[in-house]
Formats: sequence, structure tokens, C-alpha cells
Amino acid sequence: MYISNDIRYIGVNDHEIDLFEGQYVVPNGMAYNSYVILDEKIAVMDSVDRNFGKLWLENLEKALDGRKPDYLIVQHMEPDHSASITAFTDAYPEATVVSSAKAFVMMQNFFGTDFASRRIVVGEGDTLRLGRHELTFVTAPMVHWPEVIVTYDSADKVLFSADGFGKFGALDAQEDWACEARRYYFGIVGKYGMPVQTLLKKASKLDIATICPLHGPVLTENLGYYLDLYNTWSSYGVETQGVMIAYTSVYGNTKKAVELLAQKLTEKGCPRVVVADLARDDMAEAVEDAFRHGKLVLATTTYNGTIFPFMRTFIDHLTERGYQNRTVAFVENGSWAATAAKTMRKMLENSKNITFAENTVTITSALNDKSAAQIEALAQELA
Repeated sequence: MYISNDIRYIGVNDHEIDLFEGQYVVPNGMAYNSYVILDEKIAVMDSVDRNFGKLWLENLEKALDGRKPDYLIVQHMEPDHSASITAFTDAYPEATVVSSAKAFVMMQNFFGTDFASRRIVVGEGDTLRLGRHELTFVTAPMVHWPEVIVTYDSADKVLFSADGFGKFGALDAQEDWACEARRYYFGIVGKYGMPVQTLLKKASKLDIATICPLHGPVLTENLGYYLDLYNTWSSYGVETQGVMIAYTSVYGNTKKAVELLAQKLTEKGCPRVVVADLARDDMAEAVEDAFRHGKLVLATTTYNGTIFPFMRTFIDHLTERGYQNRTVAFVENGSWAATAAKTMRKMLENSKNITFAENTVTITSALNDKSAAQIEALAQELA
């Protein structure tokens, strides 16, 4: 794949993986992206997962067409991008490794060497001239590891964005970018909104025509769309007006209450209502939807004096990712001592800018006229 006359794609698609980072379902696989810049000197941008190192080196060899690379630029040390570094350095012993100081510390930890005799340490604003192409390095700490750098090529106006603007899914999968990019962002990067905001401010000063991420497709058109989404996500803004309802239900009574609430919201003109069964639906999808919408309803049973485990896990996912700037409502069910709403509220009490709904629904085992009226009042408030 040609990115420009001088830049080639040499990455790989992984359709063997079941769980990315050991937790995220990836039915359409993953792409581990790598690029090579062919100039007077040749720079390779990142490596790939160890299971695909051989294929990656074959892709590189084809792109080189008999030449030898001068540099391997390591932007991110997570193993899905760095595990084939030593395969590269063994294949090309005269090449120089270029990366941040913290990345070389990690290389020592991962590989037992920091390449002291064949390395260039770069930081904010440092440059590397290949010929026509001059690369400028921009530090991006905690997006989403501390050693991360991104690289700007002024000749072709390309931003090599590390894990920024990445998504789940192999490149040969036909799927919506925003859905899987949003799930990827909030699952993996979501906690680090402030560092992403800092990087976006740096990027705003660059003339960017193409974004080359380490996962997902190369972005070449309507870049404002992607930049705007990243700005919304990293500032914890509301992307879509509507209500997300996340629930757990043991015997079906809490589920019936949720279904009634969703029906009432729709009838009252709520622009979008999304419902997730936390015990059965993909947890990462539920987290994504909670961050996407401006209003969230948490509905669960009282369980062992607190809340059902899937709901606890869900709220933990939200709070550890900095959930904020939202309206939250509660639906609780308890046969003899309902404590779920109190527990959920306490779990969110340290979150920023959370507005709690005035109406709380309390179910005593099953819906009755009183709890149905509470659902009506809550629907009216949220809609």
C-alpha cells in the first residue's frame, strides 16, 4: 500500500487474536501498522506483534527492493508494536534505533538491551533528516504509555500518530470507523483525556494531510471529523444526545422496569435510547455508550447488601476512566432492603460534574403502581 510516493505500508492483519490486551473482543481481528519512508536514508516506523514478525520483515524486504534501512523509529513500546524490534536489529545490524529515553529503558526491561551502541534518543522538537523528508518528533506522554512519541513528516504532511486515532479491527474488515475507534479509545486511552488534549493542541499547529496510526486505517479525507471526535472524547464531552440504560437483572423484574423506562423515554421524544444488559452484552461496548451519551441510567438489584457484580464492574470501568460531565439516574430493586441506589451513588461521588437525577426508581421485588409511577416521573425528567 502506498501512503505517498515515498511512504509504504508494511503492517499486518491479525485474524488469529480472540481478545486484544487480554480483554477486548475483536471479532474482526486487529491491524498492527508499520510504515517505511524511502528517501536518501530509510526509516521504518515501528514494528509489529511477535507472532507476525516474519511476515512483517518480508513486507519490509519487498518495500526496500534491495536497499537496507537506516533507522527503526519506535514510537510506542507496547508489545503489539515493539515485540519484533530485536528481529529487525538482528536482520539489519547496521541500522540505528530511534526512540525516547523512557522507551530505551523499557527496551532494556523487555529485551535485556537498550541498544546503547546503535541508538538515537529523541525528545520534543528533535528532528531527523532523511533527505527530502524531515521528521519532527513530538512527545506524547501517557497517550497512553509514558514513553510515547509521535512523528511528523513535513514533506508529505503525514502524522504518524502512534496509538492515537487507532481502532479495533483488521484493515480488510468492512466496518464503521467511529464505533470501533470509540470502543478502542474509551477502553484503552479513555483515562488519559488531558494528555490527549495536550497532544491535540500540538497537532493543531501542524499542517496534516494524512494520519498514520498504529491500528486501523490510514486517514486521508475529512480529517476534521476525526479530530473533532477525538476532541470530544478526550474532553469528556457529549457526542450524542440521548440516554444510555445499563442494567443487571436476576429474575427479570429489573429488566421489565428498564424496558418500560426505555419505552417511556422513546414515547416522550428522547432522540436516542440505548440499553445494555451488563451480564450478557460486551462490557466495552457498554462503557463506550456511557461515554457517548449525555445521560446514564444505572439499574440493578441489591445483592449481598450492595449491588450486582456486573454493575460494580461497569461503574469501576467508568470511574477509572474519568467519567464526568453527565447526568446519572438510578433504578434499584430490593426484596426487603433496597440499597443499590445508595451504593451506586457513593461509587460515583468522586466523579467530576455528575448531576444526579431528582427521581430514583425503587422496586420491591416486582413492578407495581408506585414504582411504575416513579418510572414515569424519571422518564419525564430525562426526556
